[in-house]
Amino acid sequence: MSRDRNEQDSPTGRPLPPRLDPRAGRPPRRRAEEDPVGRAGAAAPRSRRGHRAAVATRVVAGALAATLLAGSGWGWYLGQVAAATVNRTDAIPEDGNQGSGRAGEAMNLLLVGNDSRSALTAQQLAELNAGTDSGVNTDTMILVHVPADGSRASFVSFPRDSWVEIPGYGEDRLNAAYAYGRMNAPDGASEEEKSARGSQLLVQTISKLTGLQIDHYAEVDLLGFFELSSVVGGVEVNLCKAVDDREWSGAHFPAGVQTISGADALKFVRQRHNFGPQGRGDFDRIVRQQVFIAGVLRKMLSEDVLLDLGKQRQLVQAAAESLTVDQSLDLMRLAEQMQSVAAGSIEFQTVPNVGTGEEEGKSIVRLEDEDALQAFFADLSAEPEPEAPATAEAPATVDPSAVTVDVYNGSGTSGLAAKAASSLASAGFTVGSTGNASSMDHERTEVRYAAGDEALANTVAAAIPGAVAAESEDATRGTVQLVLGSDFNGVGQAVTPPPPAPEVVAEDARTAADTTCIN
Repeated sequence: MSRDRNEQDSPTGRPLPPRLDPRAGRPPRRRAEEDPVGRAGAAAPRSRRGHRAAVATRVVAGALAATLLAGSGWGWYLGQVAAATVNRTDAIPEDGNQGSGRAGEAMNLLLVGNDSRSALTAQQLAELNAGTDSGVNTDTMILVHVPADGSRASFVSFPRDSWVEIPGYGEDRLNAAYAYGRMNAPDGASEEEKSARGSQLLVQTISKLTGLQIDHYAEVDLLGFFELSSVVGGVEVNLCKAVDDREWSGAHFPAGVQTISGADALKFVRQRHNFGPQGRGDFDRIVRQQVFIAGVLRKMLSEDVLLDLGKQRQLVQAAAESLTVDQSLDLMRLAEQMQSVAAGSIEFQTVPNVGTGEEEGKSIVRLEDEDALQAFFADLSAEPEPEAPATAEAPATVDPSAVTVDVYNGSGTSGLAAKAASSLASAGFTVGSTGNASSMDHERTEVRYAAGDEALANTVAAAIPGAVAAESEDATRGTVQLVLGSDFNGVGQAVTPPPPAPEVVAEDARTAADTTCIN
């Protein structure tokens, strides 16, 4: 359950003293009706649940701003400001969130934006072209993976209409998980408790889908989005052609490089109509979200922010006031973990999918099957393989005359076992029996051996480069079994390499350093 901001403690367990409290001496905020969005210096009302791309922007903003001076007294102060201001929620469930996450090392963070506009006035809705309140469905979901060494960061966006298995509710669109969780809250539950239930079910859904443990959760409110883009002095984006979507999102921008902020920034990331004949709807909107976040990151790493202490304080305060995070997320620790990341090492992708379709009368996005998705995320979160020693020892072998080989034909080519046996004998091996394998559709040539006969198997495998060696309980000690597959080309020749497995590739991959134009 979130705590009242005035009661929020610092990481040390003590409230900020007045001399450090960012709110000390500030006049109270004016009412929303007196302070419409869009006026310079206006303090907009807070909506606890946020919007789309802003969620990623807010948490990254808070993290990186603190990173810049994490080891200094100023950095400590910024951390105190963030810790004393940020909202907390019980978003991480006790079960249904298992996978390959490693707490304290690599980190998986779920960034969520909610499209609720219940706190906006009619004037603000009109100003932002935000339409009417669409309820409690989440509209943006991004999984961020940061490895233990903080050398890179991967942002993977999930279309809101992704057709997924929601634990306890069957198949539905991904953005329904949060709403189902809220509905499952006990009678009499507070809004904070309902929101926590929604967050927990969304975490369980993403964990099941990706095979990863979700370590942390963050979401942001809608109006904080404007303040951030304005504090950094606007964000540079690049459009391949002019767009006019005033009917829907309000987006109306010329072609080329331009700087946007405030209400224009929201219109930019909300556009999903009027992209032209090659438009992809929500997929193009996801690209806009990713491009905008990348632009914010580039701006924050620029000298304009690095050398402006006042701007850094504004960024951290705006981020913290907008954020709602899980109970254990330490923004300063996250900042320290990411302090070595560069724009070119921050990658944005869209989850692998096979396109749009329809289920139960609903327009949906069909994702790759669960095995393919989990393989993709396992690769995404894998730690780099250690480099092999430059002087690796060659595998132990023996003289071929000391090896007895039984040859079995599983290739489907008649007479191949006898031909291979003759070649093995000519190469100095002792040939035992020959015959057909139990199956004639082996694709790979295998060298099977009993435990302890590794040197014998290595000797046979060396005579047939590329053959797969494997310990087998069926092999007799002292005798190696050679099972010929359809890839076998003869003794002394390498087998035909198997075709590469189809790679599951995410869409729209780009880094934060990429400034090429978008649709």
